[in-house]
Amino acid sequence: MIFREIFASAGSFQAFLKEDQDVHREKTLEIYKGILLQEELVEKIKLIDKTVYILAFAEIWCPDCVINVPALQKMSDNNENIKIGILPRKGNEVYMEKYKVGGKTKLPTFVILDDQYNEKGVFIETPKILRDAIAKGNEVEITIAKRKYKKGEYITNTIEEILDTIFRK
Repeated sequence: MIFREIFASAGSFQAFLKEDQDVHREKTLEIYKGILLQEELVEKIKLIDKTVYILAFAEIWCPDCVINVPALQKMSDNNENIKIGILPRKGNEVYMEKYKVGGKTKLPTFVILDDQYNEKGVFIETPKILRDAIAKGNEVEITIAKRKYKKGEYITNTIEEILDTIFRK
């Protein structure tokens, strides 16, 4: 895959927001404005000393994108070495083929790339904390976890997972 060319055609967070002028845009902005990062997490983000490209396949109407795409922007706000490019799924399915889960493309799919556009890893759809709660199968725990997730309470988990990928050797 030629990530450099794909990334060059991707849009910004602001362009992503312009994909909707209503509820999804407002919810995305609400999530973004509500992200308060602890100082230790900000310091970890600031440790990134080389350019990192994050290619996000996302749609503004997708609830998981509304929650997780703002996390990328918040990371970029705290370190100019983090470059974000957002592409819709529609028309880019061929690039997402490798990242299918259960035979389906999932949104968002974030492909984390180093400064040479080599793939370091991927974040798909939701953070591990939510996937783990669902895997346990306890309906009460699942309901609570999903509510927390939808309110943006697991955004730092998303950021931590992305950072783990970035710092992985």
